[in-house]
Amino acid sequence: MYRLIRPFLFAFSPETAHKMTALLLRFLRYIPLSGPILRAFYSYNSPKLEREIMGIKFRNPVGLAAGLDKNAELYNEFAHFGFGFVELGSITPLPQQGNPRPRCFRLVKDQAIINRFGINNKGVKQVVQNLQRRKPRPGIVVGGNISKNTLTPNEEAANDYEKVFVYLYDYVDYFTINVSCPNVQDLCKLHDITLLSGIIDRLAEIRRNHDTYRPMLLKVSPDLSFAQLDEVIELVLVSGLDGVVATNTTTHRENLTASPQKVDALGHGGLSGAPLKERSLEIIRYIHKKTEGHLPIIGAGGMMTPQDALDMIEAGASLVQIYTGFIYSGPGLVKQTLKMIAATES
Repeated sequence: MYRLIRPFLFAFSPETAHKMTALLLRFLRYIPLSGPILRAFYSYNSPKLEREIMGIKFRNPVGLAAGLDKNAELYNEFAHFGFGFVELGSITPLPQQGNPRPRCFRLVKDQAIINRFGINNKGVKQVVQNLQRRKPRPGIVVGGNISKNTLTPNEEAANDYEKVFVYLYDYVDYFTINVSCPNVQDLCKLHDITLLSGIIDRLAEIRRNHDTYRPMLLKVSPDLSFAQLDEVIELVLVSGLDGVVATNTTTHRENLTASPQKVDALGHGGLSGAPLKERSLEIIRYIHKKTEGHLPIIGAGGMMTPQDALDMIEAGASLVQIYTGFIYSGPGLVKQTLKMIAATES
C-alpha cells in the first residue's frame, strides 16, 4: 500500500507531505472501525516482544521517535501502526515557529533527510491540553521529549526544562531531555557537564516530590567525541538519570552518495537516516560496554530496516525508535521489524 502512496507524497516537500499525512490520519478518526482495521493490518503482537524497561511495561520494543508528533496530536493514530511507544516533541515552554522555510530536505538515494526545523512546536500548555482531550490508547507508552526555547540563554535553560517537566509530569510515562538538537543555536553546548548537571539536578529534585516515578533519559549527539561521551556517561550514572537515547541527528555529512555541491546547497541542518546508522551503532556499543550493560539505551538514528533494529539490539539497545525509516518505508516496517525480533526470541 505505502509503495503506491509514497511517490505521491514525495512529489511534495517533506513538510507539506507530513501535513497531508496528518490530515489523513485525523480524517480516519471519523471513519468507523478504521482504527481496528489498521491495527489488524499493521500490528504484530507476541508475548516474546514484551519488555519491562525502567519499570515501564512495553508491549514491544519498537517506538516512534520524537519529531513526527511534536504536539501530541496523532499519538493514538500512530499507535495503530504497531508501535509499542510514541515519543512526543520536542516540547518547549512557549510556542515557537522554528526556523524559516524551506527547512527539511530529502536525499532519496541515500535514504536520508536533512532538517533544520528548530524545534517548532505549539508549547507545553497546548500539548497538555491535547493529552487531556484524547487519552493514550491502553497499552501505549507515551514519552515526552523536552527542550528549551530558542531565545532562552543556556545559563537559564534549566528554568525552561523545569517548566515543561512540571506541566507534563502527570501526562507522560517517561521524559527524554534533549540537549543535542543541532538546529537550535548553542543547544548542543548544554552537553557541557556544568550546565547539564544543573538541568538534571533540578529535574531530579522535582521528581523526588512526586508520588509517581517518571524515568528520565538523556538524548545524546552522535557528534560527541569519546572523551565527551565519557563525561556524559559518568554524569548519567551519578545523577539519577535512567537511560540514554542514542542518537540525535548529525551535522556531519559522511557516507553520502549525493554530491557535495548538492548537499552544500541544502544548507545546515541535522542529518538522519541510513548514513547515520554506523555511528549510532558505534555509540550504542560504546555506552553498553562502558556501563557493563546496566544502563538502558534506546537506539535511534539510522534504523531503516528490520535488520538495523536487530543490529541495535545486539549492540546493547533495550528499545529502538524509528523516524526516517518510517518516512521512507512506511508503517509496514514496524510489523516486519517486530516479526524479525520475535523470531530471534524463539
